[in-house]
Amino acid sequence: MTNSSQGNLFIVTAASGAGKTSLVKAILKNNPTLELSISFTTRSPRPGEVDGVDYKFINKESFNKMQQKDVFLETAECHGAFYGTSKEIILETIKSGKDIILEIDWQGAFNIKKIYQNAISIFILPPSIIALEERLKKRGQDSEETINKRLSAAKDEMSHLEKFDYVTINNDFDCALRELEAIIMSETLKTHKQLDRHHALIHELRK
Repeated sequence: MTNSSQGNLFIVTAASGAGKTSLVKAILKNNPTLELSISFTTRSPRPGEVDGVDYKFINKESFNKMQQKDVFLETAECHGAFYGTSKEIILETIKSGKDIILEIDWQGAFNIKKIYQNAISIFILPPSIIALEERLKKRGQDSEETINKRLSAAKDEMSHLEKFDYVTINNDFDCALRELEAIIMSETLKTHKQLDRHHALIHELRK
């Protein structure tokens, strides 16, 4: 998949509690032409989450059936729940020339990179482990045992960040948001993208 007329696939990865979801929501609000890939998951909705908006919540039986039908571009297991990315939604959006953003864990990011090497991967770091722990506790959604598991998993997840294209630290939300938007803008403005997107104009200017 190297056609320059295709849209960009942005993969955003972070440890639980690093602020990934809040940042992605802000990016989508500021960039209405950017599509969101909504993943399927077998986990239960968290307070405030809406089916079909945050995730598509399904049971394990339905997930297994979809997996057998090769519906997913990739799947991953995280904290006992399964997650899957729709192959059709991702590939059709890119093929149409639109940009799409995907929130996913590092395993899923690597799997998609193997299939679609042009995907742009971004890792969001917390400013410290202490700050990450405080954010997880402030959410009030997990037990002490679950929080400890998430912190342990976060250290493992962050050990893979060297393989990502970009890294930003979510110490100040507005600053992290500007950095993510800068990444998206820089990828959009790459020469081969602009040549394809504005072919008629550039052809006229070169006469």
